[in-house]
Amino acid sequence: MKNEKLKNMCIAGIFTAVVFVFTAYLHIPSHTGYTHVGDGFIYLAACLLPMPYAMFVGAGGALLADCLTGFAVWAPGSVIIKMLTVLFFSSKNKKIICLRNIPALLPASAICIGGYYLYESLITGNFVAPVSGIPGYITQSVLSCVLYVAVGFTMDKMNIKKMINGGKSI
Repeated sequence: MKNEKLKNMCIAGIFTAVVFVFTAYLHIPSHTGYTHVGDGFIYLAACLLPMPYAMFVGAGGALLADCLTGFAVWAPGSVIIKMLTVLFFSSKNKKIICLRNIPALLPASAICIGGYYLYESLITGNFVAPVSGIPGYITQSVLSCVLYVAVGFTMDKMNIKKMINGGKSI
């Protein structure tokens, strides 16, 4: 049990760093911030780790990215939004890409798109102007979903879940 927690903490730490890098440094600047594929790695973490660890990955990676790139005003919203997106995925399947996790991409994307629109509306006090950010949020969600599926299939071919679990099936 103790080794399991330590293993999950280490994997969560690695994923948090990956989310941070793919969010903070490998992004496309936009008028509201930036468009990135870091969410795809949050989804992968949610399929590999128990829920609390996956929530930490989403919140931690987004928080670091926002605070260390000059977009700290977005950090509170990002933390909540990214924690909510992992709720739709399951780490209890043998594969990352499965009938449970593929449909999870839709509500996770909707939370991202709607959440950032709502958060921007609240911080600007304007519910009309933030509509212009929606195409960027949609692009971010679509690219993150593509990354999740591509990397997830690759990880499934490599039997990553079995390797992480010490050769045991879930």
